[in-house]
Amino acid sequence: MTTTAERRRLPFFLEFYRSAIGKKWVMAVTGILLIVFVIAHMIGNLKIFLGPEANGVYEINEYAHQLRELFYPILPRHVFLWIMRVGLILAFALHIHASVALTFMNRRARTLEYQGPRQYLTANYASRTMRWSGFIVLAYLAFHLADFTWGIQPFAPDGWAPGSVHDNLILTFSRWPVTTLYVVANLLLGIHLYHGAWSMFQSLGINNPRFNKWRRWFAQGLAAVIVVGNVSMPIAAQFGMIS
Repeated sequence: MTTTAERRRLPFFLEFYRSAIGKKWVMAVTGILLIVFVIAHMIGNLKIFLGPEANGVYEINEYAHQLRELFYPILPRHVFLWIMRVGLILAFALHIHASVALTFMNRRARTLEYQGPRQYLTANYASRTMRWSGFIVLAYLAFHLADFTWGIQPFAPDGWAPGSVHDNLILTFSRWPVTTLYVVANLLLGIHLYHGAWSMFQSLGINNPRFNKWRRWFAQGLAAVIVVGNVSMPIAAQFGMIS
C-alpha cells in the first residue's frame, strides 16, 4: 500500500490545491475575479440609460462594439474579448470545482449531522444556501447568454438582432416573465455575493474580530449595489422608462 510519503509529489499549485486551505484560496481568488467582472458588466450595461450619442448611435451599442475592438490593431478583432471570456470560464470552473470538492471534504470529515439546531445557529441563511444559490445563478447565466447574447430560440425575443444591444434589451424585458426571472435571479446573486464577499477575507487569512464590522458593511454594500444596479434595467424597460 502506498503511503502519503511515498506518493509522487505534484507541482506546487496542484499539491496546494489538494488541501482544504488551497481550495478556499482558489475560491477566494476566483471569487474576487468574478466580482470584478460582475461590477464591470453592470457598469457597462447601465449605459442603457444614457440613450444615443450625437450621431444617433446608442451608447450601449457603441460600448459593445468597443469591447470587440479591444487592443486592435495590436491584436485581431475579438481576440482580447475571447481571452477574457476564456479566463472567466476557467475562473467559473475552478470556483465551482473548489466549492463542490470542499462540500465533499466536509461531509467526509463529519460522519454525523449535528443533533439539534446548532447548524442553524452557526450559519445564516446566505451561508446555508451558498451552493444552491451558486448553481441557480449559473443556470441564470446560461439563460442570459442564450436570451440576450446569442439570441437562441425559444429563449430570445422575436426581433432579436446581433449587435443591437439597446433594442434587444428592451425586447427581452418587454416580457414580464423574463423580467421577473431576472429580478429573482439577481436577488439570489446578491445573497451569493454577500456571503462570498464576507467569507473570502477569512479564506485568505484576513480574519480579525476588529474588522468584522467593516467586512459585513463591505459585503452588504457590494450586494446591494449589484442587486439595485442589475434590477434597475429590467424594471425600467418593463415599465417603459427606457425608450
